[in-house]
Amino acid sequence: MNRKVLLVDDEEDILDLLKYNLEREGIPVLTAKDGAEALSTAQKERPDLVVLDIMMPGMDGVEVCGQLRKMPGMEQALIVFLTARTEDYSHIAGYDAGADDYINKPVRPKVFVSKVQALLKRAGAVAPAGQVLEANGIRVDLERITVTKGDQVLQLPKKEFELLALLMSKPGKVFLREEIYSRVWGDDIFVGDRTIDVHIRKLREKIGDDRIGTVKGMGYRFEA
Repeated sequence: MNRKVLLVDDEEDILDLLKYNLEREGIPVLTAKDGAEALSTAQKERPDLVVLDIMMPGMDGVEVCGQLRKMPGMEQALIVFLTARTEDYSHIAGYDAGADDYINKPVRPKVFVSKVQALLKRAGAVAPAGQVLEANGIRVDLERITVTKGDQVLQLPKKEFELLALLMSKPGKVFLREEIYSRVWGDDIFVGDRTIDVHIRKLREKIGDDRIGTVKGMGYRFEA
């Protein structure tokens, strides 16, 4: 099944350019010119990847991202910001809202298509059937893509889920930052230096500070 991409940008020429280049590669594309239209389209179509301009009039990309993450059926979709802004704080705000990655403007079509293809490939990765990870009061079902803390079911964005599943695959093992980047985001996807730290912080807020340990200068581990 072809995976759908939703492009959201208030600049029509950018939408047309990106849509044209993706459709040339056989990728189904939906478009929206503002946040309200993006939310409406996502609710109807359930895209696998949303490429979202961060600077839009009215509802900006960060707000749209936050609402998408609360939408039933969109918890596991990938959300990527398209932005000309490079400030660290704006990236952190995006990750806090549930974004998975950034693509910088100006966009080079060949690079953009390559990155989207890599993201869709990872979005389509299938977890081992029937595998369940349990440790320290947390249960991760890789087939149903659910996380349970006691009697509470937690809703995690795709990258937070993948990061938690990786750490819980070997409780007590120290996963180096380079390995986490490679296994969760992929070698062909470039993310900012603070990406892991932001995702770890958000996981700790949801499952408890005592369950994920930091090994300074090296990486992270799930406490057994």
